[in-house]
Amino acid sequence: MVGVSFGCLLANFKLSLAQSVIFPSKHIAMALESGDTPHLYMLQTFSYFISFLFLDSCSCMSFNPETRRLSMGMENGTISEFILSEDYNKMTPAQTYQAHQGRVTVVLFVLEMEWVLSTGQDKNFTWHCSESGTQLGLYRTTAWVSGLQFDVETRHAFVGDYSGQVTILKLELDSCSLVTTFKGHTGNVTALCWDPVQRVLFSGSSDHSIIMWDIGGRKGTAIELQGHNEKVQGLCYAPHSRQLISCSSDGGIVIWNMDVTRQETPEWLDSDSCQKCEQPFFWNFKQMWDSKKIGLRQHHCRKCGQAVCGKCSAKRSTIPLMGFEFEVRVCDSCHESITDEDRAPTATFHDSKHSIVYMHYEPTTGWLLTSGADKVVKLWDMTPVVS
Repeated sequence: MVGVSFGCLLANFKLSLAQSVIFPSKHIAMALESGDTPHLYMLQTFSYFISFLFLDSCSCMSFNPETRRLSMGMENGTISEFILSEDYNKMTPAQTYQAHQGRVTVVLFVLEMEWVLSTGQDKNFTWHCSESGTQLGLYRTTAWVSGLQFDVETRHAFVGDYSGQVTILKLELDSCSLVTTFKGHTGNVTALCWDPVQRVLFSGSSDHSIIMWDIGGRKGTAIELQGHNEKVQGLCYAPHSRQLISCSSDGGIVIWNMDVTRQETPEWLDSDSCQKCEQPFFWNFKQMWDSKKIGLRQHHCRKCGQAVCGKCSAKRSTIPLMGFEFEVRVCDSCHESITDEDRAPTATFHDSKHSIVYMHYEPTTGWLLTSGADKVVKLWDMTPVVS
């Protein structure tokens, strides 16, 4: 991995991994298998630490380091909570929630509210009181939820689903209201990440793209980031350096510099002929007949959004401030206007050498955990690139 020093290889599991998380205070990681037994591993010594067996298969988890509360979502729809001892050698049952009718897909404990938020394959988003265990509210989503984030200050929940939609809900003690919905992805939402300081939401998708939604600006600004060749599997944000970390199933880890002024990609314009040479497109039969010319295929310049033919958009260029870290189609006039400074990259690219299915970043240590489809968990020291 160029620019990233390799920490250590934690384990080689026999079962597929569902999730992994770093416990910052003790340098311990929990790797959750898709089967019955989560495992704890000491990161510093590369030694097996302890394992726990559950009556039902675990599907997801959330850990709060301040309370050492571990929330485990189960395949049968329940959520089991445990308090880990200070030496991480014991788990004491704390609460059980009958949350869903099917597999729990995401679970999130909010300490400030004493709420447990969760989503399931039953397309329900629920929140429970962690003190009493009672359900406070429920919202029915249009599709299976695959991402969940929460803003404590405004009590807004951000819900991403398999239709490619992001829904914003305002949560109250026993009810919720729909604020708005965003639809910018052509594939399903695979990951969400919220920055409460800058008040921006990042969403990753199976369409290989990342979108930064400027929630705090209240202008509907959406910035695209194109830096992966396959499905985006995870997003983490480093607030101290304003860098976004993304990973995908192609094994790529991308570090995005978000401390730059980025530009929105333009909307694609509609036209029956090339907006540069005025040659007709192939569906414009009248102009084709009048000019006795063969219709051309329509393309779009990624910088200006104009509808152009292939001859007028034969050149390619990166446009990093628009999120295009790979070369994309641009029209001839836009290509001439792009300077070397405009092409300066705003992201660095690294190869994890395995197909990533999940990742977790711990900012206090600068460590990144990746779980792969190869049933391997890897630990990376990110301090050389996340300063």
